[in-house]
Amino acid sequence: MKKITRRDFLRTAAAAPLAGALGHGRKPSVFADEIQKSRVVLIRDENALIGFKKADPEVIQDMLDQAVRTLLEKDNIRDAWKMLVEPDDIVGIKSNVWRYLPTPEELEQAIKKRLMDAGVKKENIGVDDRGVRRNPIFQKATALINARPGRTHYWSGIGSCIKNYIMFVPRASDYHGDSCADLATIWKDYHLAAKTKLNILVMLTPLFHSVGPHNYNDEYIWDYKGLIVSQDPVAADSVGLRIIQAKRMEHFGKKVAFETPAKHIRMAETRHGLGVADPSKIELITLGWKENILI
Repeated sequence: MKKITRRDFLRTAAAAPLAGALGHGRKPSVFADEIQKSRVVLIRDENALIGFKKADPEVIQDMLDQAVRTLLEKDNIRDAWKMLVEPDDIVGIKSNVWRYLPTPEELEQAIKKRLMDAGVKKENIGVDDRGVRRNPIFQKATALINARPGRTHYWSGIGSCIKNYIMFVPRASDYHGDSCADLATIWKDYHLAAKTKLNILVMLTPLFHSVGPHNYNDEYIWDYKGLIVSQDPVAADSVGLRIIQAKRMEHFGKKVAFETPAKHIRMAETRHGLGVADPSKIELITLGWKENILI
């Protein structure tokens, strides 16, 4: 009898109809089952930055490689990426271009390099954010890599992996109600969950506090020098949220609520079954620099 691997399970679960419920009224999760926890790798490197919000490309490549090998339990990085994509895949790298804290180009290039190492043709790889609905690569994409910085956000509490897909919808404001509680529906309604092979929450210089729409202040970022990597976007966001909450506690000396509660992460698990937010259901692996890890 063929052994069913975690990769086999994830692919089957992502493609299967998501109807009904599993025990205690919980919906089945796309990215985790009832037995195995969702694996999240948090990697940090003290040398990740070479200037103000400027990443070192070689260090970022090494951090990504270590995280992906650990996540997928592979010694060889090419073999690891071949678990995520096939040579004939058309791959969209969903980035984020918010001017104050965009997805680092160094990370985009690191992802692109490994996709090509896995056999994906250069012309079948695209990087985009606000233009994904018009981008031919994304229109034809068979696989997606989701990469964006973690930060506080006026409409959703924090902007992270789940929210990064809001650009796939015609009108983002339709999802702003109730603190963006139902962002996870985008992943299913637009058939994005099954295509998403990897989620990378960039925690190099996270923004831990802001007030009002599009607000940014250098005072509220810090050199955390980390990446959070997982196949489960909800689990990745849950870890990122806990780190940002811990930083807020450290900075303000007391618990200060977000301007908008980041409830969409919990709702992604309990209401929509996209993944797991409950820390007890997350296998967190930490690699590298441990000073002030905050989790």
